[in-house]
Amino acid sequence: MDKEEIYKLLLDVGAIVRNSHIVYTSGRHGSDYVNKDAIYLHPSIASKLATEMAKRHVGMGIEVVCGPERGGIILSQWVAYHLSKEEGREVLAVFAEKGNGGYVLKRGYSNFIRGKRVLLAEDILTTGKSIGMVVELIRGLGGDIVGIAAICNRGNVTQVDVGGVRIDPLIELSLPSWSAEECPLCKKGVPINEELGKGANFRRG
Repeated sequence: MDKEEIYKLLLDVGAIVRNSHIVYTSGRHGSDYVNKDAIYLHPSIASKLATEMAKRHVGMGIEVVCGPERGGIILSQWVAYHLSKEEGREVLAVFAEKGNGGYVLKRGYSNFIRGKRVLLAEDILTTGKSIGMVVELIRGLGGDIVGIAAICNRGNVTQVDVGGVRIDPLIELSLPSWSAEECPLCKKGVPINEELGKGANFRRG
């Protein structure tokens, strides 16, 4: 699949929302949004995207795929599954959970990281903060990080933002945003979408 096909696929399932009024986690406002939850409503779509992510990393000797909770749990499973099929050998899947001010590996997963070639899997890259903490975690456990596979880089996240690790998103999007005070949608009286982003928590001063 090329970038246009992936974009259309995400648009068709409602994972890319356009012409709305969104409050982002940062508090800034915008008209477009990437709704990763819409992807996981459709297992076949999640699988198809994971297939594309896996194909880009065949032949790299990846032994473990790790994703941050929550979406990364599902995604790491699918990517590892398709990598296993492509490679003709088992690739393990683990997930990192929030804890201790960052991310941790529980359930004995840390025993499968040291000395292993690890691919990190993330759905949406916004600031790179979460996956950056997973990078620190895996390195601290002695894992060799091969790269970061992502569905979408929507925040112009670079290698510098994630500890120098190579990033390979299926698509990249640039979503314009404004402060609440400068938001043209607010000035036009366009209602805030309270179902997506942080709109439900937004209170006009």
